[in-house]
Amino acid sequence: MEVSVGSVVRSIAGRDKGDDFIVLALDGAYAYLANGELRKVDTPKKKKLKHLQPSQKRSEFIINRLNTVGKVTNSEVRKALAELVGTN
Repeated sequence: MEVSVGSVVRSIAGRDKGDDFIVLALDGAYAYLANGELRKVDTPKKKKLKHLQPSQKRSEFIINRLNTVGKVTNSEVRKALAELVGTN
């Protein structure tokens, strides 16, 4: 599986190990992640791709929103994660 913008990933290393995030952007060997709670959209977590476990789940809403508007809100990220992963 490959990590792409809008996909749901799980951190497998670091202080946030086990947490689910949505990928907001990619930059070489890094991904910028947010979950809308501890990691806000304004200050996304920069994490190496090798420290992420990709899933097959992707938020089409987040992908479309980033392509059209160029940004998403924290509540939209939280809602997308809740729908895809079942978190609160």
